Amino acid sequence: MSIDVEDWFQVQNLGIDPSQWESSERRVEQNIDRMLELLQANNVSCTCFILGWIAERHGGVIKRIAEAGHEIASHGYNHQLVYDQSHEEFRKDISETKLLLEDLTGKEVRGYRAPCFSITDWSIDILQEEGYSYDSSSFPTLAHDRYGHLTGVRPRVVVQELREGFHEVCVSCLHVLGKGLPWAGGGYFRLLPYPIFRAGVRKILKAKQPYVFYIHPWEIDAGQPRVAGLGRKYAFRHYLNIDKCDRRWERLLGDFEWMTVGELLCHELGMQTIES
Repeated sequence: MSIDVEDWFQVQNLGIDPSQWESSERRVEQNIDRMLELLQANNVSCTCFILGWIAERHGGVIKRIAEAGHEIASHGYNHQLVYDQSHEEFRKDISETKLLLEDLTGKEVRGYRAPCFSITDWSIDILQEEGYSYDSSSFPTLAHDRYGHLTGVRPRVVVQELREGFHEVCVSCLHVLGKGLPWAGGGYFRLLPYPIFRAGVRKILKAKQPYVFYIHPWEIDAGQPRVAGLGRKYAFRHYLNIDKCDRRWERLLGDFEWMTVGELLCHELGMQTIES
C-alpha cells in the first residue's frame, strides 16, 4: 500500500503553475489525517512517498505519518517530471528531499517514486549514488503521455534488481491478452466498479505476484476547489468518482492484507531489513 503525498494544486492534470501554490488552499493535512484514521482502523501500514514541498510546510503531519509507523519515502521536492530536469537538478531534488524527510522524522529514507512515474534510466544511477535502495516508479502498462521507461524491466515481475544492491518495485498491472492493463490506483481505481477492480487484484495475487497499489490524498477529497476551464480529458482524469473514493479505499484496505513497499522488498529478497 502506498500514498503519494501531494496536494490537489500540484497535480499535472490541473496545470496550476508552481508560482500559485503558496496562495492555493491547502487541504493535504486534513486528507492525510483522514487516511491515517482509515489505515489505523484497518491495521494497515503503508509507504508514503512525500513531496519535499509539502514536508517543508507541513512538518507536523509528516511527523504524524512517521509516528504512526508508516514508511517515509521520497516523491521529490517540487513534483517536477524527472525527464524535464537536468542530471544536476535531479540530484539536488532527491538529495535535498531525502535530508529534509530524514531530519523531520528521524527515519532513513530508502525509497523513491517519480512524479507521474516519469522515471528514466539515468536517474537510477543518481538515486543509488544519493543513498536510495529502491525505486517504485515503473508502471509497465499501455502507453501514457507522462510515464517514463526503464530499460530491461521484465513484465510480470514486480520486484527486480536494476543495479547491484538497487531494486525496482513495479506498480501493478493486470495482464490480459499480453497487455498490461493499469490496475494499481489513481484514476484507474476510481473508474471501474469496485467489485470488478477487486476481482482484478485477486487475479494478480492468484498468479503469485505481489500487488502494489497507490493513491493520493486529494483523491478522497470531494470538497477540493474545482479548476475552471479545464480540458475535458484532464477534468475526467482528476474528478472521476472522487466523491466515492474515500469509501472505496476503505473497502480495499479491509479486503486485503497490506505491507509497506520496503517490507515487500525485504520479503521478496528474504531479508529482515533493507541493506545499504
